[in-house]
Amino acid sequence: MRVTQGCFSFLPDLSDEQIKKQVAYAMSKGWAVSVEWTDDPHPRNSYWELWGLPLFDIQDPAALMYELGECRKVNPEGYIKINAFDASIGTESCVLSFLVQRPSNEPGF
Repeated sequence: MRVTQGCFSFLPDLSDEQIKKQVAYAMSKGWAVSVEWTDDPHPRNSYWELWGLPLFDIQDPAALMYELGECRKVNPEGYIKINAFDASIGTESCVLSFLVQRPSNEPGF
């Protein structure tokens, strides 16, 4: 069973270049970006583990791609997603979230 959570979940997995472009878009909007991971993607498990701290005020997507690479090394069979947070007054919410890694076997719930 393929987990379908977040943006792009019904599309084929994004390449690193496509991930980098999405991160660049989020940064161009002034959104803070972060990496989260879990081994339990159940829809009721809304609190994934935060990898490091959210990255505020960074200009280069390479910083997030580095953190993503480190998270992948430590969690090779986990689910990993990228979130973008818009702190604008009136929004103050996660405005973009998408999976960037899945385990080789997705058992379902």
